[in-house]
Amino acid sequence: MIRDIHGVVSWAFIISNGLVGLWALAAHQWPTARRRAGWVAVGVAQAIIFLQVGLGVALQTSEDIDSGQHQLYGFAAFMSVGIIFAYRNEMRDKPYLLYGLGSLWLMGLGLRAVYLV
Repeated sequence: MIRDIHGVVSWAFIISNGLVGLWALAAHQWPTARRRAGWVAVGVAQAIIFLQVGLGVALQTSEDIDSGQHQLYGFAAFMSVGIIFAYRNEMRDKPYLLYGLGSLWLMGLGLRAVYLV
């Protein structure tokens, strides 16, 4: 059950971060694309990462799975959300660029984790 949910949420993780990454890069280039709904979507996409990591930890403990590279990419995604958030003051003048590239980075980590299974 947890394994199935973890598999479905992994694609929500990848697709949502890819879409918000593209939105943020478009908003960086074209100010007319800047909407509050985009920031809400960024929050949802990053919340999905936390959900996915929680599901992964639950799966690992329930099935007694050894740690490996798959878990490394999940942890890297979890930490990357914090790093992106920490850089928001440094890149105050380019937040769309930060979240655009950061979200695409997160999407890449998700893809890498999926293909290690």
